[in-house]
Amino acid sequence: MDDRTNELRDAHDVLADFYVGYLDGHLEKSPIERAVLDLFCELTLTAGLGPEVADVGCGTGRLLPYLAKRGVSPRGTDLSPRMVEVATRDHPGFTVEQADLRSLPYADASLAGVVCWYSLLFLPPEARPVAFGELARVVRPGGYFACAYKNGDGRLRRNGAATTQLGVNFDRYHLSAAEMREHVTAAGFEPVFEGDTPREGEDEFSLAYLVARRG
Repeated sequence: MDDRTNELRDAHDVLADFYVGYLDGHLEKSPIERAVLDLFCELTLTAGLGPEVADVGCGTGRLLPYLAKRGVSPRGTDLSPRMVEVATRDHPGFTVEQADLRSLPYADASLAGVVCWYSLLFLPPEARPVAFGELARVVRPGGYFACAYKNGDGRLRRNGAATTQLGVNFDRYHLSAAEMREHVTAAGFEPVFEGDTPREGEDEFSLAYLVARRG
């Protein structure tokens, strides 16, 4: 792995236990995020391609039980070994593997869908085509992709309150909806739903969501 990827992995090893508490109850307080995940699950099951899906960049594994309750069969991957340990510890009924999203441990067209929940914002520009192509590779034609991301101006960011507090840092990017749409389309997906939340206060981004169908 390159230095940037090593930094990201090591930082998330440090953040893993912090995120368990920090994100506890977040999904229950986010009706929009639940609605987007529900839409993904319903579309995936209706497609009739099987229930197997992956949460790519699953972090602590917090989405896995929610997805399972909606009828799909999720598994997870994450770059950070510690995140994988935490996800396996806290959600022992699910398979979670260490992997870079640019090289997923799944066979071609082996999944009915993939979820990337705030896990694509760490990709530098040159890595994005490879990553989106890899996501398309593992999804069956007619299957679905869903992501949550931070909609912004695309510039590189480094500092964050939680990371500064814990003494770690890494690159992140808040991509525009237009760029996200461009990447998924180039990879062979067709957007079927897009939305975002209003920007609040001095924030330079909004939370955004995209669901797309594999052609």
